Amino acid sequence: MPDSPKIPALPGQSGKKELTMETRLLLAFLLMGLVLFLTPYFYKAPSPPAKSTTPAATKTEQPAKSAPVVSTPAAAVASQPAPGQIQATAEQEFVVDTDLYRIRFSNHGAVVRSWVLKKYFDNAGKPQELVNQSALSKAPSPFSLSLKDEQASNSLNFGLYQAKPSADGLSVDYEFSDGKNYAKKSFRFSKNGYLSQVATEVTQNGVPVEHMLEWRGGFGDSTTINRAAEQHVVYYDLHAPSGYLGIQTGQGKLITNDARAVKNGPLNSAGDYSFAGLDDRFFAFVVLPKDNTSTKVETIKDDVTAAPNGKAESYVGVELGGDTVNRFSAFVGPKDIDLLKKVDPKLQQLIDWGFFGIIARPLFLVLHWVDDHITRNYGWAIILITVVINLLLLPMRFTALKSQRRMQRLQPQIAAINAKYKGVSLRDPRNAEKNQEVMDLYKKEGVNPMGGCLPMLVQLPILYAFYRVLSVTIELRGAHWLWVADLSQPEQLAIRLLPIILIVTQFIVQKMTPNPGMDPSQARMMMFMPLMFGFLFYNASSGLVLYWLTGNLTGIAQQWLINRTMPAPPPPAPVSKASPKKKS
Repeated sequence: MPDSPKIPALPGQSGKKELTMETRLLLAFLLMGLVLFLTPYFYKAPSPPAKSTTPAATKTEQPAKSAPVVSTPAAAVASQPAPGQIQATAEQEFVVDTDLYRIRFSNHGAVVRSWVLKKYFDNAGKPQELVNQSALSKAPSPFSLSLKDEQASNSLNFGLYQAKPSADGLSVDYEFSDGKNYAKKSFRFSKNGYLSQVATEVTQNGVPVEHMLEWRGGFGDSTTINRAAEQHVVYYDLHAPSGYLGIQTGQGKLITNDARAVKNGPLNSAGDYSFAGLDDRFFAFVVLPKDNTSTKVETIKDDVTAAPNGKAESYVGVELGGDTVNRFSAFVGPKDIDLLKKVDPKLQQLIDWGFFGIIARPLFLVLHWVDDHITRNYGWAIILITVVINLLLLPMRFTALKSQRRMQRLQPQIAAINAKYKGVSLRDPRNAEKNQEVMDLYKKEGVNPMGGCLPMLVQLPILYAFYRVLSVTIELRGAHWLWVADLSQPEQLAIRLLPIILIVTQFIVQKMTPNPGMDPSQARMMMFMPLMFGFLFYNASSGLVLYWLTGNLTGIAQQWLINRTMPAPPPPAPVSKASPKKKS
């Protein structure tokens, strides 16, 4: 049997954590807000260490569980099991090979050692392996059993099960007994579907025993950057209130826990869950309980070293079940929205659309439709949709420019107010009087000083929605456009071209957009804004950069048209200074 492909260590995967995209967006727009909104009134001319798994940090440690899985030589096993025992005489492997995946089982514990998706590929270009191969010698293999009796768990997880595969190669039953502890596991698969059937039962001296199924040491694509942080235990609580900012929007909520959530010990929950399991950005292993039974979920972690002499990473794991007989439908595959809907509509909740889900989900559906029916390429679909969005915002741009033009006409009066309070510091109480006079002038003339920022504010939710779409939809994973190999990732070039072009276009947009009332020193400060955008977008997904870049190019064309149709008013006449009289 050939070995599973080894997952190479990728450059840049060090212990140093990078800022998340959400943090970059928040910091960037907070800074923009300070510059755009506050300085016109207050500006003054310039003068987790990783821990070893301990009994306190994880579930009660089971030394025999964490030992490397070693094949038992046939000579070391009794040729005839003792009375009441059901055991194989040697370690055996069984492979389920379908149109969609290849699963490698071992009868040493009746566990899964490899689960490869044939139609998806990792960053190394190999078929996607969902089992973290680095964890197999550090943690129990997927579908191991967890019992309260540690000795019984060890016996059942390290015994040699008798395997009874089906004639079509799509099913296998495993059975084991040491005379006291008995376990049976059944797996049923489909030739061309991602949904399978799993059943387990355990008895001790003939008495049924509650137990759980484990998937430990992480799950999903192990070749991505920040792979451990992107893996979660997930379950959908049908009775939890959902909503944002304290506003309830309905019943049902997706609960997620990562390895950091269990740094002080495992998390336990039980309830009426639609599904429960593990996921990363693009793949999921979840079980769907039958007959609406209550399901127990335990979130745990394992510290795994992915490469020799490398730093250990904490990977999340899960235990599921809790009955004496567990029967599940199990989904192991991609989080493709059409596929999830077809397998079970409840699985669509696996895709977390984020805070602006009300925008992100429809945006993806439109993007998906445009790709299917018009462009046949997600890059061109992003460009087309961005152009349409900017055309819809064109009336708002006209309104904003009218507000800016009115502010330009008020500059002589604003200059007079500034001259009246010349030398007043920011802490001087008269500075509040100055600001009040400016605001009274705006109110009298019907000018909204924030009106010019409205198009930018409207685009922020759309920007975040695009970010979520690129982050959680597998349809855009590996989607190419011109020289970009994957729109869901940053460019793989030594020098990324899209962010550099974006900086240039941002400079042009800024130069073309009027900034009435802005002090020259402020204007020089604003010239750093395009560089800030470059910092924000340089490590962002290529699709997100493409969206903002297209918006800039469309904005340049629109601003040129607006400047032609609504020319700026002439600058105010300079104030003449009277020449001092000479003394006679």
